[in-house]
Amino acid sequence: MRRIAVCPGSFDPVTLGHLDIITRASKLFDKVIVLISRNAGKSEPSFTATERMLMIEAVTHNLDNVVIDILDGLLADYVRNVGAVAIVKGLRAVSDFEYEFQMALANKKLYPEAETVFLTTASENMYLSSSVVKQIACFGGDISHFVPEVILENIQQRLVKER
Repeated sequence: MRRIAVCPGSFDPVTLGHLDIITRASKLFDKVIVLISRNAGKSEPSFTATERMLMIEAVTHNLDNVVIDILDGLLADYVRNVGAVAIVKGLRAVSDFEYEFQMALANKKLYPEAETVFLTTASENMYLSSSVVKQIACFGGDISHFVPEVILENIQQRLVKER
């Protein structure tokens, strides 16, 4: 039996923090599905789902057991449909835990067969989020320490235009 995990997020854009969690999850599970999902509580994304998929593919191409998919629906239904045993979420701080714990309980109620696995972020990524990257880039700041080099120029071109 293959152990499949789903790593959901908006990834708008994907950061070094995201890549760290994805890479670590790929060592724990036979297959990791990085799932680009829409967060109803967030504003319109800066990148389309397809653009985010292409960026994630570019930074995970060396991880043979990682695939990328897009979801516009309920995470628990997706996890059930792909036969996943886990939902992997990265935690930066206690404030993340409160929200993610609530989501984990809801997902457990909707699909009891899957567990939510929390991976704590590497200390150098504790402050890092897509929102921080977008804010810095929007004002022309250096985001090279926050996003994978292979997608840096793409992100800068888009976000500086939004200014």
